[in-house]
Amino acid sequence: MNKFLAENKQLIIRRFGLVVIDILSVALATYLGLIARFDFDPSFVQGSVYGQTAWNYLPYSIVITILLFWVFHLYQSLWQYAGTPEIINIFLSCVFSAISQMIIVHMFLKWPYPRSCYVFFGGFLLACVVASRFFYRAFRTFVEKRTDMAKAVNVMVIGAGESANLLIREMKSSSYIQKNALCVIDDFNTRVGSYIHGVKVVGGRDDILENVARYDIDEIIIAMPSAPKSQIREILDICKQTKCELKTLPGMYQLVNGDVNVSQLRKVDVIDLLGREQIQVDLDSIMGYVMNKVILVTGGGGSIGSELCRQIAEKNPKQLIIFDIYENSAYDIQQELIKKYPDLDLKVLIGSVRNTNRVNQIFEKYHPDIVYHAAAHKHVPLMEESPNEAIKNNVLGTWKVADAADKYGTGKFVMISTDKAVNPTNIMGATKRICEMIVQAYNSKSKTEFVAVRFGNVLGSNGSVIPLFKKQIAAGGPVTVTHPDIIRYFMTIPEAVSLVLQAGAYAKGGEIFVLDMGEPVKILDLAKNLIRLSGYIPGEDIKIEFTGLRPGEKLYEEMLMAEEGLKQTKNKLIHIGEPIEFDEEEFFKELEELAVESKDELSNEEIKEWVKKLVPTYRPSIN
Repeated sequence: MNKFLAENKQLIIRRFGLVVIDILSVALATYLGLIARFDFDPSFVQGSVYGQTAWNYLPYSIVITILLFWVFHLYQSLWQYAGTPEIINIFLSCVFSAISQMIIVHMFLKWPYPRSCYVFFGGFLLACVVASRFFYRAFRTFVEKRTDMAKAVNVMVIGAGESANLLIREMKSSSYIQKNALCVIDDFNTRVGSYIHGVKVVGGRDDILENVARYDIDEIIIAMPSAPKSQIREILDICKQTKCELKTLPGMYQLVNGDVNVSQLRKVDVIDLLGREQIQVDLDSIMGYVMNKVILVTGGGGSIGSELCRQIAEKNPKQLIIFDIYENSAYDIQQELIKKYPDLDLKVLIGSVRNTNRVNQIFEKYHPDIVYHAAAHKHVPLMEESPNEAIKNNVLGTWKVADAADKYGTGKFVMISTDKAVNPTNIMGATKRICEMIVQAYNSKSKTEFVAVRFGNVLGSNGSVIPLFKKQIAAGGPVTVTHPDIIRYFMTIPEAVSLVLQAGAYAKGGEIFVLDMGEPVKILDLAKNLIRLSGYIPGEDIKIEFTGLRPGEKLYEEMLMAEEGLKQTKNKLIHIGEPIEFDEEEFFKELEELAVESKDELSNEEIKEWVKKLVPTYRPSIN
């Protein structure tokens, strides 16, 4: 018993307090109900028979009303979350209390009492109970908010629509959210001056900077989930001039489902600043070519390879084979696909594309209909220091897989290439150019359709610049940029992969598909924007240092060589470069010699000289 009292002490005190308040409410409602009958003149009540009746019946009224309140759960409800059901219960319990009073006093006791007093009693009791319950709720919220005020984050909300309404309401009502919404920004003049849950709409986007200073804002939340990217970017360009941390709400479909809450806020992503909508590809209309087919993805555990596996798995392949040398990454994508697609016929095989016997065994056993070749070394500076490895993995690995695809009757072979293959200045780009030439040469002599897909940098992929910048910012800087003028093309992993899959549908054999990456982005601007989005000022809070171009790196990447020309496809984001003619017989002879020479671990300079013979456009950079 003592243990029960100790564990429930706060609950018992709260309920006892409510009972005391309700007793006082019954007494007050009885008195007010009686004098209301006489136009609120207490002189008519004092010493009257009606006053004696009210006084005599009061103990019964208190007991009956408290019991009714208990039956209608008025002591079990959590009043800080009270809503319509609680209001209904209060109304019904007060009505039944008034009715019981009328029945007992008028019909059983037959004491003299004005009939209208029963109605007045019920009304005043309802008012007193509602006031006491919601005063308690308001007082508790006020105390909790005041307690946390010192730790609360001052928030500006941009957008005065339904999402802002849900967001501000949750910030106001929840005791677990230490955010204090102080003002709202909206470009609709009709909304300026109005209030959302007590928070004023203070102006449009031109007033953001002024009100950030006025209200000492720490965080800006963009509550415009349906706004186009161009509009978001314009607002972000203003917001990033502040020191505020920026966050956005998720998509509109989550609003419709009622899923939006403060915990779902996300930090503004760099993609929000690229100034374009996410590329949407209607894969359902073109992915029939993978249905009921055996699909092999080399490098299936990597950034691009794993996303290829995700999107292919959705389209009901007959069998999906993941081939990767890195067991941990292969295991991760295996577990993800098993959980999401339990009926998928999935094979995960460990091995290297450099191993001829292993590659041939896989093709002989599984006879893949389509191969997506994503296995490759891709880090430019690392490959400059280890060009032999770049040759073995990228060139010889692609050659072995392409040869197996030809030998075992694969229908389609799609190789992932890079913009660095165009006029390459680094060994990684040069090896990828050789891979494109292997694809082109095999297509001319094989029944298999061999194609390559070329695109630029992928946001968020392993080893890309964004994760590096985030780590440097988290460590307090400095953020390192190689050169103030360096530019790159960017695309998200799902965007790139969906276009790769669509390019595969267009493939007739021999093409180099080039993905439209949009406008190039200065890496320096990317670094500055990411620093601002993290709530810091570039150059002041977080320093930016220029480290110089790395080995093999150039200021800008090209998507096409001049000789290739350009043709459009049905999807205007995918173009076809015309293949450059070369002596394929001589090419394979030199490739054989390079394979032999690379085994002897030639020096870096010797390897580069061999690569120059195969790739006339290769011009090693001198940094």
